[in-house]
Amino acid sequence: MKNQLSVMLILLCFTFVVTGCKNTPPVTSGIGSKRITPEQEYAKYLQINNKQLAAQLHISDIKSRKSNDLLAINLSLTSSYRKSQQLQYQFQWFDQAGFVIEAGKSPWHPIELHGMQTLTVAGLAPSTQVATFSLYVREVPKKFFKF
Repeated sequence: MKNQLSVMLILLCFTFVVTGCKNTPPVTSGIGSKRITPEQEYAKYLQINNKQLAAQLHISDIKSRKSNDLLAINLSLTSSYRKSQQLQYQFQWFDQAGFVIEAGKSPWHPIELHGMQTLTVAGLAPSTQVATFSLYVREVPKKFFKF
């Protein structure tokens, strides 16, 4: 009986030592994961000339399809800012060689993006020659929407 107790105690200590020395990787925030940081994957599609605004916005998802041979885009724009923002966006469309198609003809669309909100923005290419796009976002100057 004393011998069995000693063997059990030795096995239990051995189990604790083996489990305690097990090389378990630390839990991380997932930096680099497409699921957690999609803004890294989609950053090339977002153009913002204001550094402060650029730090507060990112594209969290892009869906595209062809509709009558025209590129249709649904893009999720996400704010990491805690307050509402008055913004405008515009799509720029590019052909396979990277040249702008119908430059300056795409209108600026107003949006209000509330704090920490994700908003879906839709765009339809003006030509069947479109291969890719960029979304330009700018802040509406406060003097233009004060009454």
